[in-house]
Amino acid sequence: MEALTLSQAIVVRSFKRRRLAFAALGLLTLSLMVMNLGIGSISYSPREICSTLLNPGGTGDLDFIIWKIRLPRVLAAALGGAYLAASGLLLQVYFRNPIVGPFILGISSGATVAVSVVMLTATGMQMAFAIPFLTTFAGCLGAYGVMLLVVAIAAKVKNGATLLIVGLMMGYICSAITSILTALAEKGKIKGFVLWEMGSFSGFKWVEIWIMIVFGGALFLGVYLLSKPLNAFLLGEDYAASMGVNVRRFRVFILLAASSLAGLVTSMAGPVAFIGLATPHMARLSFGAADNRILLPGAALMGAMVTSLCDLIARMWLSPVELPLSAITAIFGAPVVIWLLLKRRGVRI
Repeated sequence: MEALTLSQAIVVRSFKRRRLAFAALGLLTLSLMVMNLGIGSISYSPREICSTLLNPGGTGDLDFIIWKIRLPRVLAAALGGAYLAASGLLLQVYFRNPIVGPFILGISSGATVAVSVVMLTATGMQMAFAIPFLTTFAGCLGAYGVMLLVVAIAAKVKNGATLLIVGLMMGYICSAITSILTALAEKGKIKGFVLWEMGSFSGFKWVEIWIMIVFGGALFLGVYLLSKPLNAFLLGEDYAASMGVNVRRFRVFILLAASSLAGLVTSMAGPVAFIGLATPHMARLSFGAADNRILLPGAALMGAMVTSLCDLIARMWLSPVELPLSAITAIFGAPVVIWLLLKRRGVRI
């Protein structure tokens, strides 16, 4: 009876901890989003922001700045961070390796190459009416291509360090192709592409936000509904099969979902480093859980919070100069990678 009481106390304590973690992350994310809406070359109070959001359709400067410039950027940063975190978590589950992510494995670089073909060649001009749908499709296609190569090599090489090296080499190859395309492109196209390649959530339009909400949201919901099979997959393919999971189909879905989420964000915001690698581990530490029913929304919320914070720092640190977003995320993410490498034997997913 005492053992039962003790186990119940542990469950209650874990539940309270996770509920507190969700509440704290939600509050931090919301606060950062409000700060991103209010802070800039012209700053507004929370009351002015709330009044503008609750009364859409105004024609003043405040309405234009909030609805046309800042709100799309704030939503894009939150959604982009959430999707990259979910993509990183899926890849870590699939490879059973805590030091992988869409940027590390070269998936983001593959999406960058595909988008560069659209932005730097005549393809984009000939199909300008289809942008941003064309860049989204190209980004996902490039992510799929690199992911297939990485998976094919991973099937023959089981060593985790070798997999990381393969991912880095894929990134270098993609970077080389992008550099060649940039060198051959017209001068008028290079400036816009270079700014995009630095990573930024500025300049988002509402049509792009809706693509992220509908397409990305559907993918994320589909992944979350398969949280239980993900938990079974962590315990081994044989165990997952014994639980009724179609392992082959499930593996394909994980890879497609992870690549699609990473490709979607990269195609619109450019390559954003380390969010997909670092934030799943931050979520594990915050929630103290390995259950993907908790980790998926937790990692998404953590990704939204960290990306919103990095976007705020990129805008305001050396204002009016805006820093590349990937430079800020690398400052946050690189120490996490070093720590994981040092603690490799003790890290579990």
